[in-house]
Amino acid sequence: MKFTDGYWRKRDGVIALHPAHLHDVEADATTLTVFAATRRVHQRGDTLNAPVITVTCSSPMPDVVRVTVSHFLGEKPRLPRFEISEAPTEPVVSAEDASFRSGRLTARFSRGEHWALTFEAEGKVLTGSGWKGMGVIDTDDGGHFVHEQLSLGVGETVYGLGERFGPLVKNGQSIDIWNEDGGTSSEQAYKNVPFYLTNRGYGVLVDHPGRVSFEVGSEVVSRTQFSVTGQSLSYLVIYGPTPKEILRRYTALTGRPALPPAWSFGLWLTTSFTTSYDEETVTSFVDGMAERDLPLSVFHFDTFWMREFSWCDFQWDSRTFPDPPAMLKRLKDRGLRICLWINPYIAQRSALFAEGMANGYLTRKKDGDVWQWDRWQAGMALVDFTNPEARAWYAGKLKALLDMGVDCFKSDFGERIPTEVVWHDGADPERMHNWYTQLYNETVFEVLREARGDGDAVVFARSATVGGQKFPVHWGGDCSSSFESMAESLRGGLSLAASGFGFWSHDIGGFEGRPDPAVFKRWVPFGLLSSHSRLHGNQTYRVPWEFDEESVDVLRTFTRLKHRLMPYLYGAAVKAHTEGLPVMRPMAVEFPDDPACAYLDTQYMLGDSLLVAPVFAADGDVRYYVPAGRWTKYDTGEVVEGPRWVRETHGFDSVPLLVRPGSVVAVGAVDARPDYDYADGVTLRLFDLPDGARTVTVPALDGSTSAAFTVTRTGSRVRVERTAGSGPWAVEQVGAGEPLQVPATGSQCAIG
Repeated sequence: MKFTDGYWRKRDGVIALHPAHLHDVEADATTLTVFAATRRVHQRGDTLNAPVITVTCSSPMPDVVRVTVSHFLGEKPRLPRFEISEAPTEPVVSAEDASFRSGRLTARFSRGEHWALTFEAEGKVLTGSGWKGMGVIDTDDGGHFVHEQLSLGVGETVYGLGERFGPLVKNGQSIDIWNEDGGTSSEQAYKNVPFYLTNRGYGVLVDHPGRVSFEVGSEVVSRTQFSVTGQSLSYLVIYGPTPKEILRRYTALTGRPALPPAWSFGLWLTTSFTTSYDEETVTSFVDGMAERDLPLSVFHFDTFWMREFSWCDFQWDSRTFPDPPAMLKRLKDRGLRICLWINPYIAQRSALFAEGMANGYLTRKKDGDVWQWDRWQAGMALVDFTNPEARAWYAGKLKALLDMGVDCFKSDFGERIPTEVVWHDGADPERMHNWYTQLYNETVFEVLREARGDGDAVVFARSATVGGQKFPVHWGGDCSSSFESMAESLRGGLSLAASGFGFWSHDIGGFEGRPDPAVFKRWVPFGLLSSHSRLHGNQTYRVPWEFDEESVDVLRTFTRLKHRLMPYLYGAAVKAHTEGLPVMRPMAVEFPDDPACAYLDTQYMLGDSLLVAPVFAADGDVRYYVPAGRWTKYDTGEVVEGPRWVRETHGFDSVPLLVRPGSVVAVGAVDARPDYDYADGVTLRLFDLPDGARTVTVPALDGSTSAAFTVTRTGSRVRVERTAGSGPWAVEQVGAGEPLQVPATGSQCAIG
């Protein structure tokens, strides 16, 4: 929200209070409190009729400072709140210096003539709140807001704020943190996260689950402004200094993702949304994939597994599926996992509507009536997940489906949450709008974890907020079947990755419309070189033979490539789970010191070592950037020396896939499925290793270490020693002439 008319004036109807100078300071062992006068105090009379803004500093963990800006302190606490973890910290608090230090990060208030708050680390000023940066706003329509403005330095770029489909760099944008069902082609987003990081070494989390309005260099061009309604605003400054360290600390605060099961990394195929299907159709799809030697891991039944006008009643449509348990068994006997579409809305026709209303499980209006509308489903109501009994009721319906043979759920929707309602636990409706999805996805994920165990729970979720990364996987929502939408989907995924989400997917070929065969074939490698991969559409099927026979070949090539890469990819997944580093990453996160990477949003890093540049043109023309070093093309072994831009033409069966210099990529021996013993027959592919030793681990399916190796290069000689695990393995040196592979069955091998 903008409050100014240009730089000098306020907008009509806006009255603002800003700290003028530091008047007094109080300190104890854990908190610094600053009392800021809103006008200069020269004599006692100046303290009359003079509002004071109270600013407190505290710390939930080292290298993180929480700042709370308050006007009136009598406002009652409002629910919900973000779940912020705390770790032991011993801040250094000084009333004399008006400073608060946590770890390496210091918040320092100026005692000079003009108000200023700066954030400093390791001898550098990262950002700060200067003159009229902090403010309390009244509007003539009764609104009351608190805002903060943190400075942006020359060349400073801002990333994150959730899954946003516009430019990856947020400078110049006005962004409201407010979940909406708006597709992938607008400024709205399904996953709104009031967290951003910059290339100046810090991140900022605004600790408010409701609407947060950001003006990123779009009101004051040298500042990032964020504002909320109410009497106080709390935000956390997180020091890195690298983007990876910022994400590690941010996810330590808000939660790290569970480790998805390895089978979920395989190919998902769906019925699509409004298409006509029954068991015969489903079987024909599964048979068609098998006949064409296309590995398939998960089959998903979309909305019409239930009867029309009845979503959700969690009952199979008996007209189409007369014996669901038998059908599910037949599919599972073929090695498939089963996913069902669900949402948190209860249609009036659903048998659950009367049950939910009678027991108080549905969200109500202020007059006590159940809240309803006709959008999406006729007379639909909303499950009140703030009611523990309603959560248990909803979970029980899902548990019955799991007992039937279902393995996971696509937890769709969760964005259309009204504010004119009363919640069971008394939560504030404005704060619940975004937070609702957290309760919804947590309910679904926990019932899966309880039924399937810690290592076998996975959802396919659309909406999210802060902390939603704990319940993977999330997909990008309703995109169109075009190259432009393919690109906007990638921007959304990279923006979400910069917001702390470790796993992300999208609809291969696009959701809306029928993709041109060229669009489908170009989207396939992007989809299979994402953390999770799903074929899904709206009104048309997404089996590849619906497009052309070449589509079948392309899908086979990249599905099998992904399966071979699973030892490497699952290692990246384990890192996302343990460290909070996303599997798919913006180039700017991996190469923060390379200015050419700052704005790149048409390529990405897949884990630490693989650079992927999707092709967004039918003719195969692609232009991508290679950072410094001797990079190697994964498929040909050709060396590409960076830093430089490369322009190439690719057939449908290839995509720029480069390996970072100094990498050891573990490649599996199986290409027919994603879940296998990765250490059995693993090949360590070596790419332009520098002198020295490194440890390489191969994960087991539970995330532990299945095998470990020490790789040491000395001059032209490379020695590899297995330090854990057993069975056959091999070493392959790539990028120095013809690939040289040495098989090994013992504990050591050498090249050169």
